[in-house]
Parts: sequence; structure tokens; C-alpha cells
Amino acid sequence: MLDIRLIREKPDVVREALARRKEHAPLDELIRADIRRRELLTQTEGLQAERKRVSKQVPRIKDQAERQQLIEEMRGVGDRIAELNRELVEAEEQVSRLLLEMPNLPDPQVPDGEDDSDNVLVRQSGEPRELDFEAKPHWELGEALGIINFEQGQRISGSRFYVLHGDGSRLQRALASWMLDLHRRQGYQEVTVPYMVRRETLRASAHLPDFENTMYELVGEDFWLIPTSESPLTSLHAGEILSAGDLPRQYTSYSANFRREQISAGRDVRGIKRGHQFDKVEMYHFTLPEDSEAALDRLTAHAEETCHLLGLTWRTVERCTGDLGFKNRRGYDVEVWSPGVREWLEVSSTSNVGDFQARRAQVRFKREAGARTEFAHTLNGTGLGMPRTMIAVLENYQQPDGSVVIPEALRPYMGGQQRMESG
Repeated sequence: MLDIRLIREKPDVVREALARRKEHAPLDELIRADIRRRELLTQTEGLQAERKRVSKQVPRIKDQAERQQLIEEMRGVGDRIAELNRELVEAEEQVSRLLLEMPNLPDPQVPDGEDDSDNVLVRQSGEPRELDFEAKPHWELGEALGIINFEQGQRISGSRFYVLHGDGSRLQRALASWMLDLHRRQGYQEVTVPYMVRRETLRASAHLPDFENTMYELVGEDFWLIPTSESPLTSLHAGEILSAGDLPRQYTSYSANFRREQISAGRDVRGIKRGHQFDKVEMYHFTLPEDSEAALDRLTAHAEETCHLLGLTWRTVERCTGDLGFKNRRGYDVEVWSPGVREWLEVSSTSNVGDFQARRAQVRFKREAGARTEFAHTLNGTGLGMPRTMIAVLENYQQPDGSVVIPEALRPYMGGQQRMESG
């Protein structure tokens, strides 16, 4: 969340930054609520001081009537304090709620724009690959090879589900294992996180309240299925005070993820590009504030290296203000070219969140003993998303006879197998 002091002291700076995001934010309502909260606090503290002062005088007053009158007056003051306290609690809850609804402020370096069409190309490795035969989309390849079964997925769970068989299941497992090993070599600690988390955990990662309509909640219990392992990773150090020497900390995690996908009619309705359940590997950083910009570059480079080692054509775009996302201050998308669907597929989204999540999760650090506490910065990035990476591998490595060559990096993870073939 944002620092309430920044909102109080520089509201125009905050307003200008929010205007760049092209989305509504309850700034004015928050300012009014904060003013009201401080007024109530001032009144309450003033009456408490008065009651304390008078209470010390009462025993010294000899006149019984005068003493009784002051006692009655203080009872009235006590009733007013109790009423103000109730109003103060309501005001504090309103300020807290509105703060949770305020998006992060974009970094001044972020390009202005309305949506993803205004994202800026940063770099590209290779040109979109054209096969010397008619490229098939992954859903045709998968069904012909017997590795993706859409009918079974729909029978079991409904639309937007599928079942992986044989080499398809092994390919996904190989991708996940290879990526985790790669990220370990890049300096990450591997962790396995719960797939169900509490509301408090999703508030800390800023997925609540803004993304509530896209997540699955278990009826009758305070459990939510994770939309990304970023959520539990944010709370690994919730409430802790680390030392500066503990930072940076870099984690990687493989998990299933669950989201309510709103699919437009006629768009992305075939294949495995969009689904309610999908797997991915996540990268997550806790850093010192002055190091987070360099950490974003490093995080993005790690995602790019993953694409490069798979032999895929990739490009990196910087997200504009209109496509930045609620909790992010700056970020990039890494996309790979897939010739079957003939489009660039986003396989990684990397983001510098600044202290936005750390304030919610209370992840702090001290530079030395006795120093004041500061909030860490957090960053996250996909490293990579399984469905779209599988699409790119299948479509880029397909052969004229319908077989698919396994990328060299993955062969040790598939027992030395070099090709997927039907039958």
C-alpha cells in the first residue's frame, strides 16, 4: 500500500501519478477520511487530557457540591470520549479500506499509454520463425500425438480444462524441473508453498481486494486457491524485521495456479493458452530499496535466459502505465514467438513492486543495530508459465511428419528422449 504520509504531504504529486495509470483511485475520499480520522483523534486526546487533569483536582476540592459537579461533568466527558472512540474506529477502518484500494504509483520512467498496444519494445532475440511447411497449432499437434486430451478435461471439470497424457505430462514435468534447476543456478532458493492461503495473505500480496472477482474462495472457510505463488511468497517474511545483510533474498517456486478466466467470444477459445488452472514457475526477490531497479533488470534477464536456452525467439516489452497492473511500479513482459498460432505469447511478466507489498505484509529491515526500520522492496517474475511455454515448444519444434523434437536442454529431464511421436 501507499505511505499515508506521502498522500498527506504531497497529494498533487500522488494525483498526477495516479492519472497516468488511466484508472479510478479513491484519492479524494481517502484524503477526506484521513482528515476526519485525525480530527477525531485530536478531539479524543484533548478530552482525555482534560479528564486526567480534572481527575487530579477532584480529591483536593473540599466543597462537596463543587466536587460532585465536576464528577458529573467528567462522566459526560467520558461518555463523549466513548462516542468519539467508536467514531474513530470507524474512521480508521475506512482509511485502511481505502488505502487497500489505492494502486501503486508508476515509476517516472514508465512510458505512458492506454493498454498493451502502447507497450514499448526493449529488445528482441531473433525474428519470428517461419517453418518451411504449414505449421500446425498446438491443439492439432497435441491431439495427433495423443498428449493433450480436451474432451477428457471437459468431461471431468468443464470448459477450459484438459488432460495431459504420456509425453505431454512428461514435457510439462521436464520444463518445471529444468526451470527450477536453472533458477537455483541463477541464485534462487527453491521453496514449495501452500496452494490454499488466507485472506490476510492475499491482502499482503495486493491480490485482495482488487482481484477478488478473479479468484476462487472455498465456501465457509477462510481459504482461497492461489492465483500465483507470488501470493504465499510475499508472506514468507511477513511481520519480520530482517537485517540489511539478509537481503537480497531470492526464491523460486513451482505451483498450480487458479484464476477465473473471462474469455471473450471467439478469442483464445482453442488450445491451452487460457485456463482456470495452470502451472508455472515463479521467481521472487526481497531487496534493499536502492537495489530494486537493478534487481528488476536481473530478474528480467533470468526470464530471457530461460527462453534463450529453450531455443525460442523472444522479445521483451516494457509495460506502459495503462498495462502496468494494480500493484506494480514498473515491469516488463517477455514474449516468445509461436508459429502455429502465429502470435507472440507472454511467458513471463516481471515487476518491481517497490515497498507496496512489504507495507501490507510488514516486511522490514534494519541497516544496523539501533537503526530505524525500513520497508524492503519486493519483485516478482514468471520463470516461465507452463501452458504458453509448452505451446511455443510444440509449435516451434514440430516436424513435417507431425512429430516434435524435444529441445536439447530438456532431454536429460526426459530420459534422453529426443522426439515425441504418435503411437
